[in-house]
This record gives sequence, C-alpha cells and structure tokens, in this order.
Amino acid sequence: MPTLTKNQISYDKKNLSDKALLKMYYNMLRPRLIEEKMLILLRQGKISKWFSGIGQEAISVGVTMALKPKEYILPMHRNLGVFTTREIPLERLFGQWQGKASGFTKGRDRSFHFGTQDYKIIGMISHLGPQLGVADGIALADLLNKKHGVTTVFTGEGGTSEGDFHEALNVAAVWQLPVLFCIENNGYGLSTPTKEQYHCKHLADRGKGYGIDSFIIDGNNIIEVYSKIKKLSESIRKRPRPILVEFKTFRRRGHEEASGTKYVPEELMKEWEAKDPIENFRSYLFINKILDQKTDDAYHEEIKSEIEKGLDLAFNEEPIVPNIETELNDVYKPFDFEPIDSGAGRDNKRLIDAISDGLRQSMERHEDLVIMGQDVAEYGGVFKITEGFINQFGKERVRNTPICESAIVEAGMGLSIAGMKAVVEMQFADFVSSGFNPIVNYLAKSHYRWQQEANVLVRMPCGAGVAAGPFHSQTNEAWFTKTPGLKVVYPAFPYDAKGLLCTAINDPNPVMFFEHKALYRSIKQDIPTDYYTLPLGKASRVNSGEDISIITYGAGVHWALDLITKHQNISIDLLDLRTLQPLDKEAILNSVKQTGKVIVLTEDSLFGSVVNDISALIMEECFSYLDAPVMRVGSLETPIPFAAQLENQYLAKSELERKLIELHAF
Repeated sequence: MPTLTKNQISYDKKNLSDKALLKMYYNMLRPRLIEEKMLILLRQGKISKWFSGIGQEAISVGVTMALKPKEYILPMHRNLGVFTTREIPLERLFGQWQGKASGFTKGRDRSFHFGTQDYKIIGMISHLGPQLGVADGIALADLLNKKHGVTTVFTGEGGTSEGDFHEALNVAAVWQLPVLFCIENNGYGLSTPTKEQYHCKHLADRGKGYGIDSFIIDGNNIIEVYSKIKKLSESIRKRPRPILVEFKTFRRRGHEEASGTKYVPEELMKEWEAKDPIENFRSYLFINKILDQKTDDAYHEEIKSEIEKGLDLAFNEEPIVPNIETELNDVYKPFDFEPIDSGAGRDNKRLIDAISDGLRQSMERHEDLVIMGQDVAEYGGVFKITEGFINQFGKERVRNTPICESAIVEAGMGLSIAGMKAVVEMQFADFVSSGFNPIVNYLAKSHYRWQQEANVLVRMPCGAGVAAGPFHSQTNEAWFTKTPGLKVVYPAFPYDAKGLLCTAINDPNPVMFFEHKALYRSIKQDIPTDYYTLPLGKASRVNSGEDISIITYGAGVHWALDLITKHQNISIDLLDLRTLQPLDKEAILNSVKQTGKVIVLTEDSLFGSVVNDISALIMEECFSYLDAPVMRVGSLETPIPFAAQLENQYLAKSELERKLIELHAF
C-alpha cells in the first residue's frame, strides 16, 4: 500500500465528501492512462506526435470540475484532463489524433487544435497567445447578456512573454471581464528554463500591474486546485472581474516527445516525480480508507477497457477520402445573401456618411452587434464615422479600446464564438499589422478547421493622397487576399459602400472592409436613406466601352473616370471590382472579351499585388481574345512618401494615362 513521505503533498479534505474525492482521483487517472497508452503508440509509430501533460493532471481536472458545464474553457496542448473531464467520447479524441472524420477537424488539424461548442471547449492554435484575447470576447458576451458565467483560459509560463498575454489582461482589467486566466508554470518553455523567460519571482505578480487579483496555487494538489478555483469562480460570477492564477507545477516530459528532457537536471526531475499528483493523491486516499485496492483496480480496468474500445473504433475507421469540392466549400461558412431593397427615399451622401449610415442601421438591425476600436465612442472615431453612436447604442455596444489591435481582433472572435457579431475598427489600415496574427491565423482558419464561424468585420481606413506619409497611407489589401478564409471588400462609391457594408456585417465570415480615406469626403452620390444590401463578389460596370478595359477598385476607379472624361476618343470599359475576395471572374473575363485590350490598375505597389493574379487569370482564360499584352499599373516600389510632390510621383495615377495611350496605340 502506498505511504506518504516528507517530500510528498499534504492534503486538507475540508468539507469534501469521499465520493467527490474519488471522482477527482478517477478524473485524473483517465488522462494519465490515456497518455501512457499514447506514448506506447508513439513508439510504435501509430501516432505522429504527442505533447505530454503527465504530472500536471491536477490542474486540468481540478479547474474543469470547479466550473459549470456550460462555461467555456480554452485549454492548451497539455490539458487533456479538460477534454476527458468534460466527457468527450474517447473515440472522437482518438479519431482527432488519427486525422479521421470522427474527430473534430475532418483531418485538417491535429492534437488539441480544435474547439467544440457541444462541450464548450475552445482549443488553441500554435501561436499560443491569441486564445487569451478570445477568452476576453467570450467573457464580454457573457457580461453583455448578463449570463453571470466565468470564461477560463490557459497559458504556459512561456506564453506570458507574448504581447497577446499582456493585451488580453489589460483589456480584461479595463472592461472588468469575468475571465479566469490560468498560468501553468511548469518550469520550461521547450528547453528554456523560467529564469531565462521572465525576471520576477512569481508570474502572479504581473496581475498587480493590471489591477487584477492574483493567486498562487500548488498545481499538483488536486484538492487545493479544485477548492480555490471553485471559490474564485463563484466570486467572479457574483462580481464580474478578471483573476490571474499561477499554478506551480512541472513538465516532466519533453516539450513534445521527440525533444526529450536531457536539459533538465536529474535532481530536479526526481524532486517533481516525488510530487506526482496522482501517486500522492492515491496514497492519501488509501491511508484515509477512502480508496481500496479493489476499487482502484476496477478504475484501472474500466478506463483501460474504455481506451481500447475507443482505439479500436478510431483505428478501424476508414481514412478520410480527399475531396476538393468539400475542402473548398469548408473554407467559408455558407452564407445565403438576402437582397434587401431600399425604400424610395434618397439623400446625397459622402462616402464617409454612407459608411456611417450602414453601421448605424446595422446596429439597429442586429442587437447583438458590438463595435470596438480606439476612440470610437465619445470621440466618434478619428474620422467621426461613429459620432453620436454612443448616445443611441450605449457604451456597452460602442466600446473604446486600449491600443491593442491583437487583443481586440481576438475579442471579436470570442464574441462570434458566443453567438454575437463584431465590427473592429483599425484606426488606420496600416495599424492592422499589430493585429495581423489573429486575423490570418485564427479568424481566417476557424471555419475550415472546426466549422466555427468568425463573425467579425474589420474596418480598414486606407490609402494615399492625403499627405499622411508611410504609416497612415498604405493600401494593404494584398496582405489579406492571399489568405483563404477572409473576404475582402473595397468600395469606391457611397452607394456601394453602404450596401456592401450591410451585407458584410450579415455575412458570418471574417471580412476586411477597406475604406479609402481620400474618398471619404471627396465623393458624393445619391443613395437610399433606408437599409439595403448588395451582394459580395459582384463587380460593377461603371462605364461601357469597346476599345480598352480598365479593371480596378477604390481610388483607381476615380482615376479612370478622369481619363474617360479627358480621352473621349478612347472607348473605355471600366470595371469596378468592389470586392477582391470573392472576385467576380466572370465580369473580368467578359470585359476583356469585349475589348481585347486591358489595363489592370491598383493603387498598391505592383509586386505581390492583387493585379498580378488578375493579369494571370486573363492570360490563362482570355489569351485568344487579347489584341495586346495585359498592362499592369501600380504605384512605385517604395514606402509611401509624405511630401505632396513625392506622393504624386509615387501614385499609380501618374503612370495610368501614359499606359492608356500606349495601349491604345498598340
């Protein structure tokens, strides 16, 4: 029979029943026995990779048991106990790890890189940090809907060095979000010890800097984990606020099995082996006559039998048969566009006013829509697009944010997971680089990976022509047209801007909505006063012609219109793409077939821009219709300069007329 020694854990039963203690032991034993089996399968070459949580089971199990089943948990790759304690069928977990259809990602991702709404578990991505901000968004939805819940998110001590950690804590503190931030401090980030990762005694101390209550818990003591987390979560439900918890534990195996543990001092490994959470708790239960050998043997037999049955189902399941149509269709959530016609009323509006109208009327239409961004509330945004919104919709739905683009994009994702909609304003499109990772790696991939829509629209005030220099003038749509899973909208007129914006907000997929700053107050048009929608992926023929096609979008449309007025001897077919993803290929090809000559125009610099793909499309599909080479026109291959004379030289507009005349004469 096991016995306690001075090196092992001391438990305080408190008011817990024997039944509750046995349940804790059983729940820890399940992930341990699963892991031991996985390590055997790994050596046999039957699984490809494994991230071990052996020795850390008390954290996953204790935290999960302390929460309500309908409260979201965002675990990491060593939190198998979260998945098993939430009673996910083992055959589905094994199917996930084998890349089978019975898993959660249709073979598209591995290990714990998935979520499941059925069990309220939202898995990680390899970039670690984004899930912290996603937890903020889920908690914000709980707060807005008065659900009095707790959202729990895990990270390792290594992840606390990422900017996402600090942004997420700051947002949670400012907004007083009911998030339980759990740090598993297990000693090493791959091979880097904690002394080389941070320069403070305890990671819990970081909570002080954000005005967050923080606690340190023995992560190997299941009773302490469960009892303290239960108490903290009950407190958060009564008084919503973030709390930071640091669990002291140890990673007794490699970062993943191939990396090994040679870098760990032997005495340190032995010290933590003596603190094994399962062996210690088993000893405690035996000594206090709560567990006996017969029951323990029955637990082992039951769990091992469950594992073998699950493995048989997973191994015997047929491999996934690749299907191109299925793969392509799952990149986006299906969206049935609803055409909504406006009433008879018309008003002459600038582009900026049309966008404001579309936002306001969408807020009226969707009570679950939240706008977030820097200075968007009382100030109305730097361009005053949301001016007055706070008076109509309140500060809960029109939210000023700290300067933390990454966390706010992630919060938008969290709102979507919780069934809401989000509009995130980038103060300038240039600043999206600070939120790039969650857009291209989280929002864009979520539906393809595990069928979770990212109902987030990111507004992107962009473009040159206003003497704003290198950091406020980029038109960076090409960063996103390259990323499957994102939709990219780029209107040139007030009518299109409002209708497309309303549709983009209705669309459950992530949309990058580009708004050219130079057009905000310079372009006016009669547009409907009521709410209306326009379909994404449909170009607009602005001018019909027979000689040359100009295919463009944004400010390029207006540059081309100037040329149509100036060169009335040239019959120009002008196509405004309006959306770049999805792209109206049919309209492009029809225009080229009609004229035989084409200029593809962008304000962006040419190399790597979307016009190259359009040019290639034309060459592949319409080569026999061409009477001249496809001409591409873009801005200089330099950053965008400030001085007006330099900016004018930089912009593609200065080159467009020469190319038009050259092509007409070809």
